[in-house]
This record gives sequence, C-alpha cells and structure tokens, in this order.
Amino acid sequence: MDSRQGSQEELLRMKKNGEEGNGLSRREATEGLIGCMVHSEEEAYRLYCDYGHRVGFSVRKGKQSYFIGTKNIRTKDYYCSKEGLKSDEPVTEANFNRPDTRTNCKAMVRFRVDERGRWTVIRFVPVHNHQLAKPGERHMLRSAKSFAVGKSGVIDPAASAELHPVNGSSDRTTVEIPEPPGYTIRECYNQENVQNITLVGAADCQSLVSYFKRRTNEEGMFYWDVQVDQEGRMTNFFFRDGKSRNDYDCFGDAVIFDTTYRTNKYSLICAPFVGVNHHWHNIVFGCAFLLDDSTASYAWLFKSFLESMGGRSPKSIFTDQDEAIMQAAEQVFPNTQHCFSYWHILKNAQAHLGTINTSQAFQNMFMKCMQGSDTKTELEQSWAAMLNEYKLEDNIWLNDLYRFHNRWCSAFNKETFDGGINSSQWGEVSNNILTGIADESTSLTRFALLLEKVVKTLRRNESEEDFRCSQTAPVRAIKHSTVLKQTAESYTHRIYKLFEAEFLDGCGATSCHESSCGGSLLRFEITMQGRGSKMWTVLLDTSTMEISCDCRKFERMGLLCSHALKAFSLQNVDTIPDKYILKRWTKDARRSMYNLSQEDSTQQECTEAELAYRNRAMQYAYNLVLKSQELEEARKIFWDSLETGEKALEVFFEMRNLHAQSAKDAGKREKKKKSSKGPSAKKAKQAPASSSAAPELLAQNNGQQFQSPQDAHGNATIGRPIYYQTFPSTPMQPNQIFVHPNTMPVCAPQDLSAYPAILRPNSNFGGAKNI
Repeated sequence: MDSRQGSQEELLRMKKNGEEGNGLSRREATEGLIGCMVHSEEEAYRLYCDYGHRVGFSVRKGKQSYFIGTKNIRTKDYYCSKEGLKSDEPVTEANFNRPDTRTNCKAMVRFRVDERGRWTVIRFVPVHNHQLAKPGERHMLRSAKSFAVGKSGVIDPAASAELHPVNGSSDRTTVEIPEPPGYTIRECYNQENVQNITLVGAADCQSLVSYFKRRTNEEGMFYWDVQVDQEGRMTNFFFRDGKSRNDYDCFGDAVIFDTTYRTNKYSLICAPFVGVNHHWHNIVFGCAFLLDDSTASYAWLFKSFLESMGGRSPKSIFTDQDEAIMQAAEQVFPNTQHCFSYWHILKNAQAHLGTINTSQAFQNMFMKCMQGSDTKTELEQSWAAMLNEYKLEDNIWLNDLYRFHNRWCSAFNKETFDGGINSSQWGEVSNNILTGIADESTSLTRFALLLEKVVKTLRRNESEEDFRCSQTAPVRAIKHSTVLKQTAESYTHRIYKLFEAEFLDGCGATSCHESSCGGSLLRFEITMQGRGSKMWTVLLDTSTMEISCDCRKFERMGLLCSHALKAFSLQNVDTIPDKYILKRWTKDARRSMYNLSQEDSTQQECTEAELAYRNRAMQYAYNLVLKSQELEEARKIFWDSLETGEKALEVFFEMRNLHAQSAKDAGKREKKKKSSKGPSAKKAKQAPASSSAAPELLAQNNGQQFQSPQDAHGNATIGRPIYYQTFPSTPMQPNQIFVHPNTMPVCAPQDLSAYPAILRPNSNFGGAKNI
C-alpha cells in the first residue's frame, strides 16, 4: 500500500471516529482528495462539502467550463466561501451595510469530467488565510446544512468505500462513494452522537442530576425528566422551574421551540421552550438537552413538557422546518396549530439562497409570499413570480419549503394565535436568549446554571417593566382621545404603543364605504394609505358591538387592527368593548390566572360577590405560596395554617349541620305538640327558639369589603373579608370569637352550657376541644 492510499485510509478513519479538529496535516488533506473520483456533479459538491465541514469552512460553487460545442461540463471549481473580496461586488444599498465576510481565500478544488462521466480531482488548494470554524460551530456552516453526507462518512467507511487504482495506475487512487438513498445529514449526526455517547461522562450526568435534585428540594415545584437508552445511559434531559409553570399558565398560548443552538462541549441540542409575556418580551417555559434530533427524541421531549404543564397544550407552536419535529408535534400536540417560525425561515434562506437573499427586492417578494397573501391564489401567483424573476424553479430548499406552505403562509393561518411571534415587528430578539452564554469547555451543569441566570435576568426585566407600568403612564399621541386613554390604562406600555400605531394608521384610511347587511349588521370596505388599491372588509354588529376584519389581526395577535378601529370611529364608538382587550396584554395579565374559567359550570351558579371572594381568595393563597416556598420553616408554617383552617372548617360545618338538625327536630316536636293540644294551642304565645335557629355567616362591614393590613414585618398584604359566626336569636358577645386580619379566626373561651351536650368541649365530638 503506497503513502497516498494510507493517508486516505487515515482520513476515512478520522471521519469514522468523529475527529473533527483541525488535525489534518496539509499532506494528509491534499493526498486525501487528489485523485478522488465520483460520478456526478452532486457527488462532487458533496465530497468537498464533507471535507469543508470536517476542516471548518463553508463551500460555494465556482466557475465551470464546457466541452466545445456542447453543454457538457468539462471542469468544475468549488471554492471556500471566503473566496474573493467584497470590493469585487457592485456596491448596492442592500450590501453596503452588510458585514464583510470575504478574505480572498484561495482554497479550492477542481474536478475534471471525462467522456465516461467520471469526476476526478485534478487540482486542490488546501491552505486558508482565515480562522477556521471550531468543532462546536461547524454545524452552523452554510454548506453543512445544505448537503447530505454519504453513509460511509460516518458509519463504516471501511465497509462502504474501497480504494483502487484508476486505469491500472498505482500512483493515483479513487474513493468510490456510494449514494445511499434517503440517508441525510441528520442521520449522520445522530449516528455520530450514538457512537460518541460515552463522551458525555458519568460525572457530568451525575452532576446535572444532582443539580436537578437540589432545585427540586429548594423549590418543590421544580420539574425534571431524563431519558435513558437500552444500556441505561442518559441521553435526553428536560427541566423547568416552578415559576415557568406559572408563566405558562399565563402566557402559554403561543410557544417557540428553538433547536438551532448546541452546547459546545458535547454538541448536544439545546432546545428551549420560549414564549411572549405581556410586555412582548421573551419568557422561558423550560429547556432540554437532546442527544439527537430524531422523531423519538422530540416525541419524548414534547410528552415531558406537556406533563410538566399539567397536560395543557399550547394553542400554537412555532418551530424550524424539520420533518422530525412535525411528526412528533402531530403525535403529542394533535390539537395545536404547528407553524414554521419566520425567524427560522429567514435564517435558513441565508444559507440556501446565497447572494440572492441579499437583494432587497427579493426579500420583499419573499415576505409578500409569507405575509402579504390573503388567499391561496395570491400565494401561487406571488410564488411563481418570485421563482421566475430570480430563476429559482430548481431550488431544492424553496421547493421543499413550498410543500408545507400551509405552515407558514398567513393565508392559511389567519385564525392561529401567534402573539405577534410571526410579525415583522417582532424582530430577531425572540431566538437569541442563548447566544454567547457558554464556551467549548462549559459542562452541562454549568450550562444549566448559566441558563438559570439568563432566566432570572428576563424575570428581573419583567418585574422592572411591571413597576414602570404601575407607576407611570405612556405618552399618548392624541391626549384627549378616550379610546387611547382607555387602552393606555389597560395595556402595558409596549403593547399600548403597538395599539396606538394601529389607531393612528386607521385615521389615515383613504376610502371607507359603509353599507347595511340587514338589521344591526354593517359592512365597511376600507382602503388605506400606501397600500394601493387593496381593500379590507369589516363587519360590525351595532347591537352586540361584535366586530371582525378579514385581516384577522385580532385573532392572530390579540389586538384590534386599524381597519376595525376605523369602523368603530365611524360609528362614534369612544370605548373599546372589554372583550377586545385581551387580558394577556394588560398590566393585570398575571392576575387573570386566578379568574375562574368561563367554561366552569359552577361559575354560572355564583353571585358576583361569591366570584369576587373566590378570585381574591385564590390570589391571596397563591401569594402566600410564593412567599413561603423559599424556606422550609416558612413552608411548614403555611402547611400548618392550611391544616388548622381545614379542621376549623370541618368543625364549623359539623356544628352547622347539628344546629340545622336540632331546628328540624324542634319544629317536628312543636308541630306534634300543637296537634295534641288542639285549637287552644293557637292562642299560646310562641317562645323564641334561639337554640333551634341555624347559624349565619356574616361579614363584618366597616364601609369597605376588603381591608389591606400589614404583616408583622410591615409589608402590605392583600386584604380579605373578616367572617364570624353568630346566631340570630342572641347577639354576638365579644368573648365568643377573636379575629386578627393576618391570622386564622380563633374562638375564645366561652360558656357553652346553653348549647346541646354534644357540642360541649368534653363531648365525644372530634376536634371540638381545639376550638
């Protein structure tokens, strides 16, 4: 075996073992490609992309020459993506402020095609003049996302590739790379991770589990889950804290699931579940570390997430364009609308469309397909025009994207609530929470701690925004507008500014045609400034004040659109109906979690005062839970109070039932006595039956239903009504019951001789002694 053949075997061995460092010497790399032969243009491109991914650079296609008089390729060049200089390109508005990525790198490979269609490497320049990507960064290389690596590159190169001379020559060798159908780069990475699973050391796994256990002991509501393989090795992790569960209860209607970030040490997929709070800022519901991106791993993760959130699925979930995620979401979230995130689509466009994506005209046409098409016909026309204009009919990524147009085109998702995640105003802030928090030496436990720090920062920012909203009012563009005054008082500052922009935009409507549809239903046809001849239709029922617009902004975002606000203005409606001010966008969004569901059958049977009591009691109890959860002693005090209160309620209802039974028995005896005495009994003076009257539950009324006392430390607490027990026949004595605003009602010693024997402290009635 000659030296070149040996170097190629070493190159393949490194591919098999996943040694992706910059350890390839120039001699090994050069001799590893010189003389290699493949059988198609696609295989040639894939061969160089595979090499570039292992070394740490991205690839782009270069020049090609043809056989004279034909369209058959004779030679084809592939370059490092940093070939050339930015100054070589014409200066346009689109690329003027674009970062300069070119370094005039000369690294390249040239293939020559013979008459039998064989592509052979005849020139190879391995030297780069720039820093190569680190192993933990290489999955983000553009060309690494756009090619399929041959099966021999990961699983078993010795079994699937043979080295043999070309045309009998012993000094030139060719690597025959078979084309296994359907084997993608995803499967290559998954197989790599399975082979290198032992890299996630037992110490790191145990440390992470210990961290989870410590958080569980500290918080109680902390949730974590681990998946193991058949050999008992930990592969996938999911965790979330107790506050995330509360956040999900308030803002879990729309969820972003991001899988674009990887931990640098083990190259595990770090997949956070992110949402949008009432300030239109990021909020984290949980995070996962995944060994691979298979359907089984995603299905396990979604099930764990669903279980941790009490089995309540989100209304919509936004992910990357990934078939494994789609299949898992269909299994676990059958009633959730699954859409592709615009942020992910635009990021992938940079990798698959090259310089075309830098054209502002192309980006406008692309965005029109995603957000500017109201019907399937409009989408088809816009899509065809874009492909024809830029000669992209054969672009594989675009064609694959169009297959799932119902997951990203606004025409098919008008009724899907997204919380503004897929709006152009959302920007790039939604998916960057993990950027730069770790380096290549960061362990999993350290990564989890850093993520915890990020989450605390997000929550601190939310608390600061809550304080700002409670202490200040936003500046209104129209000071005396009652609509703006109402919404400024209700919405958070950020959401109010979004609403104000819609309101002012509605003032600029150029044409409004009003017509009656019969009864109280009105129809408005509205055109807006700067939108050409496009028309929006608004329907308004003046009897119920129900309004709908065919743009469906309220259904998607939860804010009324400029067209609907214009229709309200034409009808002199100066107050927005409460049903069109979504609670999740208000300053009191977190308080709404205590409100009973409208679907609760018991709510329909309650009076307004009872509902107010139930909501206030739940809020008060929840605040006590948050206050006591940090310390074990505080939790014990809270549990003891609950148990004491439960016993007191049991005694109260037992006494109430006994008094009711006594009153019933006394009524029967009185009726029997009257019937035995005859008519003369009618003249008998009826004595008051004080002992037979049922007790009443009265709320002390000092002019205000709820008080706001302070606790022992001087902190303001949420007030609650003070209740005491009395009997209608006799007035309440001061020594009968003592109530402190911050303690449970405690009955004081009293003379019970007037009560039935069974109610006395020395009776056999359970728990009566403790009162």
